[in-house]
Amino acid sequence: MADSEGGGGRHINIHFSPEIMAGVYANFANVSHSDYEFTVTFARVDHEVEDEEVPGVVVSRVNLSPRFMRELIDAMEDNFAKWQTREGIRNLPDTGDTPPPTAPSV
Repeated sequence: MADSEGGGGRHINIHFSPEIMAGVYANFANVSHSDYEFTVTFARVDHEVEDEEVPGVVVSRVNLSPRFMRELIDAMEDNFAKWQTREGIRNLPDTGDTPPPTAPSV
């Protein structure tokens, strides 16, 4: 969600209160939309409950314009791909085979 206008000279400086900086935990999200906006509702639900009705509590609800929703999706896809690459490299199997040292070229 980089600023494409203004030639990259603008920087957004956002400040957080300590309560907001701590964030909230969500393990469930619901996305809905109208003609004018998207709404993403984040909740924390107790998946361990075996009842038919699973208890949960909404921890945040965000309304977004369609343009911002597209930018958010792009940013999430980019970050998820970077995370997958890093995790894939981190989780490569260790075969124990180390390549032989190469002789210096003369």
